[in-house]
Amino acid sequence: MDKIFKALSDPTRRRILQLLRERDMTAGELADRFTLGKSTLSAHFQVLRDAELVTSTKSGTSITYRLNLSVLEEALLSFGDLFGLAHRRGEAPHG
Repeated sequence: MDKIFKALSDPTRRRILQLLRERDMTAGELADRFTLGKSTLSAHFQVLRDAELVTSTKSGTSITYRLNLSVLEEALLSFGDLFGLAHRRGEAPHG
């Protein structure tokens, strides 16, 4: 869970995840949305991959990123459990 929260701690990485929520995108498409250099974005992609928040597929020279929403959901549910938060909307909190 530490890797996930490290990944989520950065606003650029959170924005990448928001963009990927809309659709899968290539590294180039994502880079077009930021003013950061390629090496900086590459480092952000690596942190997101290490946390398993995104998956990547290489086709030729193009890399396509996809949001791994199940990992994010599981981390948030686990985090909520630490504090006794409800799992679903409308569910009464425990205790």
